[in-house]
Amino acid sequence: MIDRLRFASLFSLAGILLAGCASTVTMEMPTIPTPRMEKIPVDVAVRIPAEFEHFVHIEEVLGKEKWTIDLGRSNASFFSQLFSHMFDSMVILGPDDDPRDYQFDALIEPSIEGFEFSVPSQSQSQAFAVWIRYRMAIFDSVGNRASSWTVSAYGKSEKEGIGGSDSLRRAAVLAMRDAAALIIMQMEKATKIRQLADGPITPSEAESDELQADAETVPESREPESVIGIFAIGGIDDAAE
Repeated sequence: MIDRLRFASLFSLAGILLAGCASTVTMEMPTIPTPRMEKIPVDVAVRIPAEFEHFVHIEEVLGKEKWTIDLGRSNASFFSQLFSHMFDSMVILGPDDDPRDYQFDALIEPSIEGFEFSVPSQSQSQAFAVWIRYRMAIFDSVGNRASSWTVSAYGKSEKEGIGGSDSLRRAAVLAMRDAAALIIMQMEKATKIRQLADGPITPSEAESDELQADAETVPESREPESVIGIFAIGGIDDAAE
């Protein structure tokens, strides 16, 4: 009887240890303070693709730790807030909405091209880091693609607590805020979206698949300024969660 109890206890302990190797990070709905900037005089529609709104990254680290990171709904909310601060007017389109039913100067369609993260067991440090690569496709009011722009963002957070889920979540939030800072600073220049307020572009001006702009990226060996907690523009700061 005692041996059976010992076996059951060991089996339960093994189950607990195995369960501890799996972590799920679900992002809370982020908020963005109103940036201190003049709004761009363009009426925009933001189309949120289903794969963007339901983006989940699953990865096994070093064959031991399985991480599930759910960014989708927080990403959709984050960019909706950001663009409402940046432009004169904004309307959100779902995956099934027909853009022809709406009036706008420009349509923005965000997507995630890449997501990477590191945990202390990989980096031999006490930090969690997140890299996100977004793409912003810009269309005029009749559907011509005016530009396609990538934004590479980075966030880092020191380990707190036992599991690390909160630290990884914070690193992801910092990466999203880093993306927001780049978009605020560079989007108008990189995409020339302001010009779409004057009407659709001509077919000859439409961007081919080969012509794609990139936001200035940050080398992985150097932390971007936004990681220290305060975005100089707009007061998007680390304490605003």
